[in-house]
Amino acid sequence: MQFFYDRFFPIIKRDNKSYKYEAVVGIGGNEGDVRRRFRSLYMYMMRSSLVSISETSPVLQNPPFGYLDQKDFYNAIMVVRTSLSPKAFLKFLLHVEKIFGRKRSFKNAPRTLDLDLIFYENVKIKSKSLSVPHPSWSKRESVVLPLSKIKGAGLVAFARQKIPVPDIKKGRYR
Repeated sequence: MQFFYDRFFPIIKRDNKSYKYEAVVGIGGNEGDVRRRFRSLYMYMMRSSLVSISETSPVLQNPPFGYLDQKDFYNAIMVVRTSLSPKAFLKFLLHVEKIFGRKRSFKNAPRTLDLDLIFYENVKIKSKSLSVPHPSWSKRESVVLPLSKIKGAGLVAFARQKIPVPDIKKGRYR
C-alpha cells in the first residue's frame, strides 16, 4: 500500500459555497487509468452546481478484497457540501458512476469508478436502497487510511473518534 499525491489529491478549499449538508464520499476504481479518472471526477464535481468540494485525501493504492483475482485498487476520500437529500445525493453519485463508465457485473468486481456515500451529516439511515453511515466503512483500509489524511472538521472529526489510528508503514492498525 502506498499513497500518491497530485494536483487535486489532496486539496483543501477554504472558499466553500453555502450548501446545507456535509457528506463524505469514498472513491475507488481499478480499471484503466484510475488516477487520471479521479482528476476528471474532481473537475466534473467542481463544475457541478449540486456539490462543492471541501477537501480530498491523497490517493491510496491497495490490494483488492472480496474478489482477489483483479488489479490493485486506488481509493481516496472526497468531502463535499450539498443541498441534496441523502437519497437524492446517492442518486447523483450513481449517475456520476454511470457517466464514468461504471458497469455492475458481480459483487467486488473490477470497476472504472466506485462512489460510496460514507457519511452524510450525522444522519443514520437504514433502508433497502441506502445505509448511512456506510455499513463497513470502519473495517476497510481503503476508507480508513485516506480518511486519516483528511484535515477538516465536521464529519471527519466524528469519524476519527470511531476508528483506530492507522499505521500504513506496517500495513495494519495500531
